[in-house]
Amino acid sequence: MQAALNIIGEDLKLVELQFRKDLESDVPLIRKVGEYVLSSGGKRVRPALLLLAARLCGYTGDKAVPLASVVEFIHTATLLHDDVVDSATLRRGIASANTLWGNEASVLVGDFLFSKSFSLMVGVGSLDILRVLSGATTIIAEGEVLQLLCTGEMDLTEERYISVVRSKTAILMSAACEAGAILGCVNAGQQQALADFGMELGIAFQLMDDTLDYIATEEEFGKSIGHDLEEGKITLPLIHTLRHCSGAERSFIEAVVEKDEMSLEDFQQVSALVKCYGGIEYTVNAARTQIAACRSRLDMFEASPVREAMVALADYVVTRSR
Repeated sequence: MQAALNIIGEDLKLVELQFRKDLESDVPLIRKVGEYVLSSGGKRVRPALLLLAARLCGYTGDKAVPLASVVEFIHTATLLHDDVVDSATLRRGIASANTLWGNEASVLVGDFLFSKSFSLMVGVGSLDILRVLSGATTIIAEGEVLQLLCTGEMDLTEERYISVVRSKTAILMSAACEAGAILGCVNAGQQQALADFGMELGIAFQLMDDTLDYIATEEEFGKSIGHDLEEGKITLPLIHTLRHCSGAERSFIEAVVEKDEMSLEDFQQVSALVKCYGGIEYTVNAARTQIAACRSRLDMFEASPVREAMVALADYVVTRSR
């Protein structure tokens, strides 16, 4: 991230200030929950992508920071809702908002952030950007429902899983990059190239998350390891394992997935199978393939420090430990 921070570090600080300003409400709990999630850390990858894309496209106006804040608003809303759906207790290494304030408050504050995002988008004054970002929020919601339908599906295909990832995770990164391109008034080909860059980066980002759920410590990951498995989420490392393991091993994995509560021993045994059958390596290689593709999208732009920072950001995705 350092190459990106060298270029947009000051703008990211302004995004933080903008976020706090946009949290203003007559209901104190909204600010309290919103600021808690904001201050809990996070890599700010999505606003960084918007700021970098806008810079890459030659934009020098004052709309990038407010838009980057909108993107983080949308992302924060999805986190609040995700943690309720997943019954998560940790987020970025600390107690999740729903653990502290309850599911009702988390859902309702998430709703506030979503609705506030739309009013902020309108304030930017670009119908094209409104179309891209509002379309992304609709696709995210569809992705959440699709993931719910896929929970516990032992025959989930890799293609169907990637479609969930595109909708649930990658679309917002794609929209952030495309919004930056629209600000810069580039041609249609360059705009699409940046949208594709964000999509492929987002897929790689989620695939690396899939591996960290099996190999990271909770301190490194900032979330409970094994939580995806306990929630019945069949991610790519497990999909690959299920394609290659024996019938008895498959039956064991299915029994663990169906349990209401997974023991540490259950997780360790499934994790050992994932590692034995190369599920981690397969997923990391799939992420690297996505990164190679997204890097090639930048060939449409002249070499510059901003382009190099975006390449470095892409490389960071497959080397991060949380």
